Amino acid sequence: MKSLQKRNILILLLLTACFCGNSQSFAAEPGKKVPQWVQHAFSVIEKQAQKMSAKVEKTSCLPRSIQRGMVSPTDWTSGFFPGMLWYVYEYTGKEEWKARAERATALLEMEQFNAFDHDIGFKMYCSYGNGWRLTRNPDYSKIIFRSAKTLSSRYSYKTGLIMSWEEDSTRDWQFPVIIDNMMNLELLMEAYKLSGDTTLRHIALSHADKTMKCQYRENYSCPHVVDYDAETGEVRKFDWNNGSDDVRVSTWARGQAWGLYGFTMMYRETKNPKYLRHAEHIADFLIQHPNLPTDGIPYWDYSGSQISTIRDASAASVMASAFIELSTYSPHKGYFKTGEKMLKSLSSDAYLAKPGKHSFFIIKQAIGNYLRNSELEGGLSYADYYYVEGLLRYLKQINPSMEQK
Repeated sequence: MKSLQKRNILILLLLTACFCGNSQSFAAEPGKKVPQWVQHAFSVIEKQAQKMSAKVEKTSCLPRSIQRGMVSPTDWTSGFFPGMLWYVYEYTGKEEWKARAERATALLEMEQFNAFDHDIGFKMYCSYGNGWRLTRNPDYSKIIFRSAKTLSSRYSYKTGLIMSWEEDSTRDWQFPVIIDNMMNLELLMEAYKLSGDTTLRHIALSHADKTMKCQYRENYSCPHVVDYDAETGEVRKFDWNNGSDDVRVSTWARGQAWGLYGFTMMYRETKNPKYLRHAEHIADFLIQHPNLPTDGIPYWDYSGSQISTIRDASAASVMASAFIELSTYSPHKGYFKTGEKMLKSLSSDAYLAKPGKHSFFIIKQAIGNYLRNSELEGGLSYADYYYVEGLLRYLKQINPSMEQK
């Protein structure tokens, strides 16, 4: 194992020495196909991000939502804004955006050691992962690996899963796992590629396999929370923290989006067809659901009009990005069209903020937790992050010469 890790480190150093930085920006290169609606969206994104970046640099905090404002790097949402800045740099190719992204990313450095909960994947891959992808800064790769090792400390060989939150007697939870946890596996897979540490890959595959087996219903919907017996790994119960509190029917929109994105990503990283099939099943459930509005922006829960009375653009942002990536692996032509429709809807006046408004967030009508009356104003850092990611994935699809990831 040590010799394999040494070999991978040498390869990494060679790649770093040869890498010339981001050379494939969309805005800076003539001949790239960028539809007018995407150009308009990025003009709004740049203006809002510039204003928000000034707040970050003044406070050394990071944006979470309109309701909660700026938060410390320990918050689960702290990696989204730095990651979005990296995406703006990728689009523009401008060094000023790279510098902003580097400064915001640096605020999270100590989070590589924070094992408080599973959200280290959100925090560190969205920020340092994108920074590594675009710059090949060797310091970033080291932080990615250390972060993954920290995340792996929450893995249980008894359950085969990464614990999302701690045991909670008030909720009768022994080993709670939320569907959001699928998103953190990308950090583990990236760290495995960087280091050759097969334990990280094993943990990612084990968590994905157990989630696929135990968290999904026959129709490929899922609840937010599944609680497991900490000793045997058996399912104790379906439960909720977000979405409808009726776990028989609860189909929290952002939770379905996390699953779609996560299993699509696991297929990318492994090329195992079982992950592609599962992602396609989730996608088909969402596309064909009778409660999905015609503009593609879902209600916060798919369980019905008696419960779902408000849209969640954050779920649409995650779904759109996932559908665009899924379309690159699946022959199903409807996935790209669905992702494109969602992105166009999000880019309309109904969901795209006006420059200087909306507390400098980009997407409107994004919902944090409806039943808990939390973050209902419509500005969320993760809605913005996945929206911008989706736009870039879309541009790479219609410009085949551009790198796909």
